Amino acid sequence: MQAELNTHPTVLDRFLVNGFSAVHFGYDCFDLNGSYDQEATELTRLIPSDDKNDYSLKTDGNLEQKESEVKADFSVSAAVSQVTAEKPWMIGIQVCIPFLIAGCGTVLAGIVLDIVQHWEVFVQLPEIFILVPALLGLKGNLEMTLASRLSTLANLGKLDRGREKWKQVVSNLSLIQVQACVVAFLAAVFTVVLGWVSDGKLRPTHAMILIASSLTTGSVASFILGGVMVTVVLLSRVMKINPDNVATPIAASLGDLTTLAFLAFFGNMFLRSYHVWVPPLVIVLVLFLIPPLLMVSLKNPSTKYVLIEGWSPVIFSMLISSAGGCILGFAVYRFRGIAVFQPVINGIGGNLVAVQASRIATSLHRECTLGVLPSHLKKLSSSCINPYYTFFGSREFNSHASAARVLLFLVIPGHLLFLYMIHSVRAGHTTISLLFAVSFLCAAVFQEAVLLHICFVMVHYMWKNKIDPDNSAIPYLTALGDFLGTGLLALAFQFMYIIGDRDSDIGD
Repeated sequence: MQAELNTHPTVLDRFLVNGFSAVHFGYDCFDLNGSYDQEATELTRLIPSDDKNDYSLKTDGNLEQKESEVKADFSVSAAVSQVTAEKPWMIGIQVCIPFLIAGCGTVLAGIVLDIVQHWEVFVQLPEIFILVPALLGLKGNLEMTLASRLSTLANLGKLDRGREKWKQVVSNLSLIQVQACVVAFLAAVFTVVLGWVSDGKLRPTHAMILIASSLTTGSVASFILGGVMVTVVLLSRVMKINPDNVATPIAASLGDLTTLAFLAFFGNMFLRSYHVWVPPLVIVLVLFLIPPLLMVSLKNPSTKYVLIEGWSPVIFSMLISSAGGCILGFAVYRFRGIAVFQPVINGIGGNLVAVQASRIATSLHRECTLGVLPSHLKKLSSSCINPYYTFFGSREFNSHASAARVLLFLVIPGHLLFLYMIHSVRAGHTTISLLFAVSFLCAAVFQEAVLLHICFVMVHYMWKNKIDPDNSAIPYLTALGDFLGTGLLALAFQFMYIIGDRDSDIGD
């Protein structure tokens, strides 16, 4: 099975190339069930009713796998009962507290960005604004995929035994350290290239500072946040709380705040260093950590698979976030007040959609084999996958519709609270008027609705094509959240400027 998984095309090949053309954000159709009915009929014909376990007499080489798939599907009703036993109010209560904690983290991240945008490193190296969404998105992606993987393992009981538990923990922490170092390096190089193209000048000293800051931030933040995620998941298991509802919001909030603070600190430190050899030395030392950590990750089959097949989600999500960074760079130049709100709208959007992606992935892992969709989705195969099924489908059709409604409902009161917090501490350069609040909330609700719908389509599409959504879905979703959030926020500021709200805070 592992060898078979390794031969499948990457998510970029399967989804970005032909997925968007087939789905069009949900208004066209794709077959959710594939060849399931044909396989079930063939299995019934091949296995006699008096001897279901005798594979050696009548097998075509894939019979054992087919029987396991059908057996998994036969148990769907029990698994669905377990998943849908979570009432909407239970989901709301479990998500609400970590959501508020996450929101406070994003508000603090916004305040930090609002402060550090005036620091020497941000003034002398304006390219760092391009690096901010990419690096924040990277850390959020890695920590949330770690939280999603550990939550799935915990819900399947694979973190209950001491030896197996620590094996999974160490290999997963080594994995995200490798991913963080590699992608942070690529993000910094990409930022340097974009700055070179836009400015027409390549400054080696500035390039070394950006790369060293990015690498150091990625490595240190991964070490700290990875330990926090492991603790949260294990404590959730002990306290009988679904870690899917708790771990990903905390990962999102702490990731933004910690990463931004480290980036500003290390960037300023390297810029003020009197020795030009310090940034190159730091780059070499961090890169030397990769080989031993790589060896540890390769010893675990699950993390080995991610190392081999899981690069395209984090790399291409980094590119998408960098596009959001370009928007942020232009927007900050025109609207200084946008800085404090950018981590909030992006962090909350990615936070909530990551909860939904993690829940759906865990449900699919419980219900069926990778590549085979559960039978309760059969009735959707003849209908278009449109937003109705994401938010209003009955539990017979979509057990996650109620969760999507709860998560979307949290957007308005949550953002109102966070806007009030920003206003109370007098952060930012923007007067939070009623008109601004309405514009901001419209952008946030639209962003979250689009993300939740894409999440529903993407996770099931990945599962149907034997791509584990625990490893692939969240990076794309949070990157799209960064891009949409930054773009919609810039449009909200531009809209207010056009209609005449031209005080000195907005950007005149």
